[in-house]
Amino acid sequence: MMTPQTTPIRLDLKKDERLEIEWQDGKICRYSLELLRSQCPCALCREQRQSQKQRPKTSLTILPGNYTGVLSVIGAHMVGNYAIQLEWSDKHESGIYSFQYLRDLCPGGADDKVRG
Repeated sequence: MMTPQTTPIRLDLKKDERLEIEWQDGKICRYSLELLRSQCPCALCREQRQSQKQRPKTSLTILPGNYTGVLSVIGAHMVGNYAIQLEWSDKHESGIYSFQYLRDLCPGGADDKVRG
């Protein structure tokens, strides 16, 4: 269900830098590409993050998004009116970021509002 907190009115993607979303309730969220890639919501990435949490801290593993090249978004597609799908420079493209997930993932304080 779309609410003012999960309805974007502006999406601004800088493919080499960040995604910025202005929500209908006035909140603005800025996501680094590193954050978005490391928190990819696809089943494989979620499974890898969960598996890493269960391993001892002394083990060496590669988490999703630990890409040695220059990380960028090479494509973005709306999925209905509820999500955005990002295609990454590391060839990963199965993550569908629902607007609810992105709102929950929003970094920063609660006072990032549009200022007129």
